[in-house]
Amino acid sequence: MSERAGYYGGYDKSALENEIADLQWAESIILVFPTWWFGPPAILKGWFDRVWAPGIAYEHASDLGPIKPRLSSLRKVLAFTTLGSPWWVDYFILRRPVRRVLKTAILAACAPRASFRLISFYRAERIEGSLAEKWMCRVRAAIDVL
Repeated sequence: MSERAGYYGGYDKSALENEIADLQWAESIILVFPTWWFGPPAILKGWFDRVWAPGIAYEHASDLGPIKPRLSSLRKVLAFTTLGSPWWVDYFILRRPVRRVLKTAILAACAPRASFRLISFYRAERIEGSLAEKWMCRVRAAIDVL
């Protein structure tokens, strides 16, 4: 309970000053990460927890109502992820959990005007030469649009 209160009451952000300043200034962000157990890796989740914190990425309403976004400069977020599973497991069985968390839970709350695109590379453990080149073409095309 005290850890949660410390999160809202203000924790020591001194080690994160550069990352916080970069986030508040950024117009675009590119995320590149593996998907682990249908979620982001712990280090990325920790980055969101510590850098996209109250008073930085959003403000709590005084009545504990809807939070107020603070990342008004952020306009585009592009994410690339790899998964070991086939596409249909992500889409039909789990309903794209990484996309839902990034787009709906994080960006809609903190930067509602930011566009979001997630490009997932499935069956990453079985990548071959021609497939790797197709993936790189998708990466280049997506970045060119930014």
